[in-house]
Amino acid sequence: MRDRPVTRVEDYTRTCLVLFFVNLFWILVAVMAIFGWPAVLVIAVALHAAIGRLGRRREADAAPVLRD
Repeated sequence: MRDRPVTRVEDYTRTCLVLFFVNLFWILVAVMAIFGWPAVLVIAVALHAAIGRLGRRREADAAPVLRD
């Protein structure tokens, strides 16, 4: 097992993102079929707010810390 050279691993980021959006799509279609458009709009607004909050948190974490 130690005889093999170390090689790069495949990057599955794009695959994971595509499957995430496919799953999100069918879940929203199922919610729309059961509860209608208002429920889908509420979920979409909540997801948009959560993604925005994560982005602001990530920017705040990446900002340099200034200490006196």
